[in-house]
Amino acid sequence: MNQPTDITADRATHRTAPAFQADRASAAALDQSDPLAAFRDSYHFPRHTNGEPMIYLVGNSLGLQPKGVGEAIEQELRDWAELGVEGHFEAKHPWYSYHEIFAEPAAALVGAKPGEVVVMNTLTTNLHLMMVSFYRPTSERYKIVVEWGAFPSDKYAVWSQARFHGFDPEQAVVELHPRDGQDLLLTEDIERYLAEHGHEVALVMMGGVNFYTGQAFDMERITAAAHAAGCVVGFDLAHAAGNLDLRLHDWDVDFAVWCGYKYLNSGPGGVSGCFVHERHAFSPDLPRFAGWWGNDPGSRFEMRPDFLPQRGAGGWQLSNAQILPMAAHRVALDLFTQAGMQNLRAKSVTLTAYLEYLIDLIPGDRYTIITPRDPAQRGCQLSIRTTANARDLAHRLRAAGVTVDFRPPDVIRVAPVPMYNTFLDAWRFADILATLF
Repeated sequence: MNQPTDITADRATHRTAPAFQADRASAAALDQSDPLAAFRDSYHFPRHTNGEPMIYLVGNSLGLQPKGVGEAIEQELRDWAELGVEGHFEAKHPWYSYHEIFAEPAAALVGAKPGEVVVMNTLTTNLHLMMVSFYRPTSERYKIVVEWGAFPSDKYAVWSQARFHGFDPEQAVVELHPRDGQDLLLTEDIERYLAEHGHEVALVMMGGVNFYTGQAFDMERITAAAHAAGCVVGFDLAHAAGNLDLRLHDWDVDFAVWCGYKYLNSGPGGVSGCFVHERHAFSPDLPRFAGWWGNDPGSRFEMRPDFLPQRGAGGWQLSNAQILPMAAHRVALDLFTQAGMQNLRAKSVTLTAYLEYLIDLIPGDRYTIITPRDPAQRGCQLSIRTTANARDLAHRLRAAGVTVDFRPPDVIRVAPVPMYNTFLDAWRFADILATLF
């Protein structure tokens, strides 16, 4: 890139920034000093037509396949073939208790206690199961607060829940918008709304990270403001789990859900995670939809007519474990345990800042980053608005060996994932981007 060699301040906010350098050798040197660099070799990369690995920057949409996944699934297939039903107790990883192996790693991932998490189902299914328990509207307190621009599945879910309870979603679902002319929703505006209107709100249900802008919301402050107004708080962490350093228990969040196929690299349609704070998780009288796998394990096979939920988040399970997708999830989470979420987050802050720095150096005004500049308000995703045809730009980048994500009307999303992306990936992408318009 024909750019200046270093920078000391962000051009948009003038805050102090690391003294990066824009040459290829400096990117390679950053990779040499990266203590997590070896994890890149644990993943399969799609190949460009020239046979080289793609510069894969869409882990925020679908993470790469860990190399151990094939063997893990083959093991379960072998056990099924050789053991049949006995695999529930005699398989290498017994199927009956398979979900239990995720309690510790999933809890570490989201900042929870093991009894507060369970891996089951898929994301929107779990969101509905949570709202059965935690959206309990009354004639006075019935509204659901979401952020404007929430992922469509979240919006469909909250609208259908409001309608199911007999409310008009146009009135019951409140979308909080950024201020005029801005892309980002300010925390103080959320707090102000809850202070003024929280008495009408039954549930605050927001994304931990907005899928479009990449803005990471201050979940601790939002939870405190919502609880002060008497509201229940839940988060969709699809773009936060495996991306941010989360502290759900300490933040006093009521519930949360997340998927396994984005940053967690557990495969398309992979299993979802669910958090229920211990204040609720150990309350057997809390309303819920019931299934036999949520029943107390001590009486699960007694076929009793009454449902006695097991203690903890596992009491929201419906059916027995999805073994094949869970085999992929087990391999994927093992890598997070080895790397450590705090270590990944530390690399992410630097790697994302480096990519931001390189994009800022591209001359002219063809690219504008709409993601927050403050690292505390974002994960690894950068959403780039372009004055070019964004869809065409995404196609041209792919032809040049870069996989990015287009979101209409004018944004491409890129995510330098710390588990497997490199500083050289960031440099090569920015170098290519500078030539395409």
